Amino acid sequence: MRIGRRHMQLLLGAGTALAVSVTAALVAQAARRGTPAAAKQPPAASQQSAGYVGEQTCLTCHGEMTRGYHGSAHGQAANPRTPRANNGCESCHGPGAAHVEDPAKPESIKRFPTMKPRDVSETCLTCHTRGAHTQWKGSMHDARNLSCITCHSVHDHKSEKALLKTATVIDTCATCHRAETAKLQRSGHMPLREGKMDCASCHNPHGTTNARMLRAGNWINETCVSCHAEKRGPFLWDHAPVREACNTCHDPHGSNNDRMLVAKLPMLCQRCHIGTRHPSTIYDGNQLNARSNRLVGRGCVNCHSQIHGSNSPAGSTFLR
Repeated sequence: MRIGRRHMQLLLGAGTALAVSVTAALVAQAARRGTPAAAKQPPAASQQSAGYVGEQTCLTCHGEMTRGYHGSAHGQAANPRTPRANNGCESCHGPGAAHVEDPAKPESIKRFPTMKPRDVSETCLTCHTRGAHTQWKGSMHDARNLSCITCHSVHDHKSEKALLKTATVIDTCATCHRAETAKLQRSGHMPLREGKMDCASCHNPHGTTNARMLRAGNWINETCVSCHAEKRGPFLWDHAPVREACNTCHDPHGSNNDRMLVAKLPMLCQRCHIGTRHPSTIYDGNQLNARSNRLVGRGCVNCHSQIHGSNSPAGSTFLR
C-alpha cells in the first residue's frame, strides 16, 4: 500500500510532537520529585547572588552540628516546611557567604547565644507563628527577656518532643520556677511526678491572654473545672470561696494536707467561719491534739459534705 508524501509528513509530525510531549512530561516529573544528585548540587545562581552558600559548605567546619539537627523535626529534608528542605543552616543563621570569607567577624552570621532575646525569638517566629505561639509577643516570658533558646535547643536537645534543653517539661520549668516545682514533692500533688501531666497541661509557656498564662478561661476556676467538671456549678446554693477561686482552699502545685488543701481541717474553715452557731471553740494546734475527733474526723466536712455547693432545696448550709 502506498502512502502519499503528504500523509508521510503528517505521521512524522505527529510522532515528533508525541516524543516531545513525553520528554517534557518526564522532565517535569523528575523536577517535582527531585533526585539525590539534585539535592547535592550547589545553590542556584539566585541564591548565590543573595549570599547563600548551601548546607554542605557549612558542614565542612560545623559537621558536629548534624548529630542533633538532622534527626530532629527541623532536619526532615522530605518536609518542604522545614529549614533543611529550604536553605538548610542558612534558614535560621542567615546567608553564609560573608561568614565563609571572614569567619572571625561576629556580624557575618547569626550567632544566637550572643543575640538579643527578642532578635532570637523573631527568627523562630518567622515559621512558628501559629497555634500555641501566637501570643508570645508581650507575654510574661517575653517581657522578662526570655527567648526561645532559653528553653529549647535545635542542635543539643534532650527531649525529642519539643526540642527542650532538659528531658521533661517539668525540669525545664524548674530551672526558674523552683518554689512551684518543689511543691510537687509534697504528699498531695497533681500527677506530674507520675508523668500523667506536666506544667504545660495548665499553662501555656508561650503566652496567653489569660492570667498566669493559663490555657483555659480568664481565671483559675476555668482551668480547674476543665477536668473537675462536677465542681463547675452553677449550684442552687453556692459556696462563696469556691465561686471566687479554687486556690482559696487548694494549692494546685502541691500540699502536705489532704486534697491539696492550704491548711488542715477544720482550721481551714475557721479562716472565715470564726463565729458560728456551734459552741464557740476556736480550733488550733494548741487545743487540738492527735486524738481529737475534730481533727482526725475532718471536723466541719463530716456534716457539711457538699462544701463546693449544693443543689438541694435544704442545702443552704451544704449538709446535703
